[in-house]
Amino acid sequence: MPHRVGIALGSNVGDRLENLRAARDLVADIAVPGAPVLQAAIYETAPVGCPEGSPDFYNTVIEVSYDGTSEDLLDQTQAFQRQLGRPEIAERNAPRVIDIDLLYFGDERVVTDRLELPHPRLTQRRFVLQPLADIRPELVLTGDTRTIQGHLDALEDQEIQKAAEVL
Repeated sequence: MPHRVGIALGSNVGDRLENLRAARDLVADIAVPGAPVLQAAIYETAPVGCPEGSPDFYNTVIEVSYDGTSEDLLDQTQAFQRQLGRPEIAERNAPRVIDIDLLYFGDERVVTDRLELPHPRLTQRRFVLQPLADIRPELVLTGDTRTIQGHLDALEDQEIQKAAEVL
């Protein structure tokens, strides 16, 4: 049975818009054929927890249907990051061509050494909440009681600016 999966995409090196497009297309290629692909607008945000002088990010969120396990999807998205030019070993939070993060995997709760779902910091980051609220404002994550829009409304100000409507 396929799961609806939320995936955050970010880029702050090179042609950020093209990097997001390429990542979205790779993920869409492994999604359930014919199932809807939801995509938020693209937002430009200051880097969070990155080295001094890091460039701003473009961020978006997509939701697809996936017929496999969360571990399978993690393996595939990590392979996509390498394919798009992100080195496997890099300084934590260093500028990057692409960042692909799994946000949720249907209603599953996953806690392993490699993966935690729903993503543990999702509700603290406007650069994830804003685009996710664009496509799934009423979503309530597993183990939570507040909607995505409710989390966004409660979040303290973090600077964010719409960069593009769609990829």
